[in-house]
Amino acid sequence: SAPGRFADYFVICGLDTETGLEPDELSGENFEQTPLRRTFKSKVLARYPENVEWNPFDQDAVGMLCMPKGLAFKTQADCREPQFHSFIITREDGSRTFGFSLTFFEEVTSKQICSAMQTLYHMHNAEYDILHSPPSNDKESCSSTGDCNGTSVSKLQRFNSYDISRDTLYVSKCICLITPMSFMKACKKVLEQLHQAVTSPQPPPLPLESYIYNILYEVPLPPAGRSLKFSGVYGPIICQRPSTNELPLFDFPVKEVFELLGVENVVQLFTCALLEFQILLYSQ
Repeated sequence: SAPGRFADYFVICGLDTETGLEPDELSGENFEQTPLRRTFKSKVLARYPENVEWNPFDQDAVGMLCMPKGLAFKTQADCREPQFHSFIITREDGSRTFGFSLTFFEEVTSKQICSAMQTLYHMHNAEYDILHSPPSNDKESCSSTGDCNGTSVSKLQRFNSYDISRDTLYVSKCICLITPMSFMKACKKVLEQLHQAVTSPQPPPLPLESYIYNILYEVPLPPAGRSLKFSGVYGPIICQRPSTNELPLFDFPVKEVFELLGVENVVQLFTCALLEFQILLYSQ
């Protein structure tokens, strides 16, 4: 039986520099996009512990749900704010395990990956020239007007891409907690503080491994009807578990539902739920 830990796994997903850039098949073919707008296959780079008997690690499911859009590349000109999301893995027997992921961008230090991205851009630009080159009988008129197949602006947009000699390349990376209960706020704080420790110029009070060990082995699940307070990297983290005669744990802000869907849609959704309609939410 499960020993009642707060978290079962700490997972890192991202770019495997050994296998390089692999197209993400789950996202479909997107070769018409510029290389920086394409999605590439992410992998589970590490997990701690390796396995726990009460919650076997599903590498394919965790890897896909941690980074559902695959790897993303950006340059210094793009916005690179961290993004947080959660997911649920439901097994055949109906048991559930919860995942909480923080995705951020870090600089690519591998020269091979940077060179591969530059090569992809050379290939993309060459294909662009072939597809958008004017017919031979139109070349004279084009040279006189200087405006062939979509003005010089489109050509500027085409070359406004990645230049290995000028740009800094960044790739998405994800840190994740796999837990037996859905303590969303606490897990988000843990991950945000770990990310802050990695990106801060000042080292954290203790080695990062000690904080990860603490969350995996020393922080218990709070008993029903009790609160739990434990130390993060930069401050305390608190979570509360409802008692058996309270509503089930729902650690997500209802305000976000109204912000995302709007009041009218929420009322319509609630009406459909009361009338026992089938409801499908489609989202990116």
